[in-house]
Amino acid sequence: MADGPLPAGDFSAWLAGMQRALREESESDVPCDGCTACCRSSQFVHIAPDETETLASIPAELLFPAPRRPKGNVLLGYDEEGRCPMLGEGGCSIYEHRPKACRTYDCRVLPAAGVEIEDEDQAAIARRARRWA
Repeated sequence: MADGPLPAGDFSAWLAGMQRALREESESDVPCDGCTACCRSSQFVHIAPDETETLASIPAELLFPAPRRPKGNVLLGYDEEGRCPMLGEGGCSIYEHRPKACRTYDCRVLPAAGVEIEDEDQAAIARRARRWA
């Protein structure tokens, strides 16, 4: 994977698409191209109780109650290396049933909002986000 700038696309089109994805009217169109930085950045992933296919795809012992969220909301943590436990050698092992948070995550929002990640655990995602032009 090259390290040069990546075309982020038109902001208005991105925003409209993201809003549709968040309303679950369409899929998110994130040009990951094999990047798994967000899966390797020590992030907790929220899973809502209505995400039944996702919940059925993840071993219960990997989930724990989401603090300050209604009952049934859970979090999927990460391993000692900061990796999502569902990330395998070939990518997400539950890709077809991945959480909504994963389906709608888009690191392009970080540079668009002027957010710079300084957490060392999230260095991979910071590098990827800085490349969006």
